[in-house]
Amino acid sequence: MNSPETLPTQRLRLADLRITNRFATLPGDFYTSLASTPLPSPYLVCASEGAAGLIGLDSEEFAHPEFIAAFSGNLTLPGSCPLAAVYSGHQFGVWAGQLGDGRAILLGETAAPADPMGTLELQLKGSGKTPYSRMGDGRAVLRSSIREFLCSEAMAALGIPTSRALCVIGSDMRVLREMPETAAVVTRMAQSFVRFGSFEHWFYKDRKTELQLLADYVIANSFPELQDEARPYHALLAEVSRRTANLVAQWQAAGFMHGVLNTDNMSILGLTLDYGPYGFMEGYDPAHICNHTDSHGRYSYRMQPRIAEWNCYALGQALLPLIGETDDVYDALSVFKPTFESSMQRLWQAKFGFSSTLEGDAKLIDRLFELMAVSRVDFPYFFRQLSSVTLSQTHKDDALRDLFIDLSGFDAWLSEYRQRLTLENSDDTLRKQAMDKVNPKYVLRNYLAQIAIDKAQNKDFSEVKNLLNILQRPFDEQPEHAQYAALPPDWASGIEVSCSS
Repeated sequence: MNSPETLPTQRLRLADLRITNRFATLPGDFYTSLASTPLPSPYLVCASEGAAGLIGLDSEEFAHPEFIAAFSGNLTLPGSCPLAAVYSGHQFGVWAGQLGDGRAILLGETAAPADPMGTLELQLKGSGKTPYSRMGDGRAVLRSSIREFLCSEAMAALGIPTSRALCVIGSDMRVLREMPETAAVVTRMAQSFVRFGSFEHWFYKDRKTELQLLADYVIANSFPELQDEARPYHALLAEVSRRTANLVAQWQAAGFMHGVLNTDNMSILGLTLDYGPYGFMEGYDPAHICNHTDSHGRYSYRMQPRIAEWNCYALGQALLPLIGETDDVYDALSVFKPTFESSMQRLWQAKFGFSSTLEGDAKLIDRLFELMAVSRVDFPYFFRQLSSVTLSQTHKDDALRDLFIDLSGFDAWLSEYRQRLTLENSDDTLRKQAMDKVNPKYVLRNYLAQIAIDKAQNKDFSEVKNLLNILQRPFDEQPEHAQYAALPPDWASGIEVSCSS
């Protein structure tokens, strides 16, 4: 699931970054040009060397005042054309009308030698009011900024498509949420921040010219291989559906829950975007809701695949004027289910240590999840421990058995699992090595993030940096950090995150 980033050998100073903004070449109705609102007395909270390496930026620049000024919004980088984009969307299944970058400013894009697309856009989140802020203040708080920073980088290390986070810049300025909190700006990086809702915006305004301009822009800049297709807009919808299906399968396999899968939070590139009330599954519950404001469970763990497909249908509706025929839209969308199912099968196969798929595997996997749900077995801990199962040494099974209430049920399952492994003449050592490459030992549990946030709110940023370093190697043993892979403490179950998180 994970491959090391290939970083460029050249290291650039901040002043050497070349910023352009292709999005600004679209007509003015697509955005509002404006500068960020200055952040008082900014300071560096954290920065990612991995993210900086994608654009060739020398990490020594992190300590320079110009770096802090540029990524707090207090200094405009040469060549950038700051803007806030307009889009619309469905929120919790209900059409919400016009939305837009209410607290984000797109600076532009720069060369990214270590990224497959070759460029990355830079966006400041929390950089002040825009025309799309509605009733908001346009600011982000330190708490949510740290959560987005850590999870963006953790997801990248897991090999899951995601926007990246370059840094968090803090300030002592207070903003009001449920209670007064300090403000911060997180710099996000992605090949594009165009969303499903970007297309919905023009469809529901009945403006086909702008809809086509956006589609052509996305194809030219993000999917150039589709330009020669006989039906490019059909091909675009199919490709986005395929990417989205693969993405949500990776979420399910990792136990990741996004929390707010509104169409305005869905990336046209199939990236994990807009980190808010996310969570990684701990005690297994397929109905788990990580966002406590999601009272009906629309975005629960088990609902994510269905909602992701629903969102693709919303995108298909928006692209209908370009595709032409409803049947052609359905044809493009039809790739979602088989893509998701095949991707999910491949991912479960790897997590369980199977080198092939055999008849009966699906039932075996389903029975385990039924047992896990009854006992609320810790998802990442169980799968990491599963690789230690050997074909003969049953006396080493206690670490797994202790997780279950129904011991006889789990013993029966484990016996069947061993029998399944023997069908492939599975080698214990090789299987463990393969499973440990896809079952992370370290994930960003909410309580770990909260500990780092609590310290950061007292100006101690050491735990943010420590967590970042651990999460950048999630599959490694890191025995010196074993406590970060332990079962969560009892108090962790009381943590709640919401749309303001």
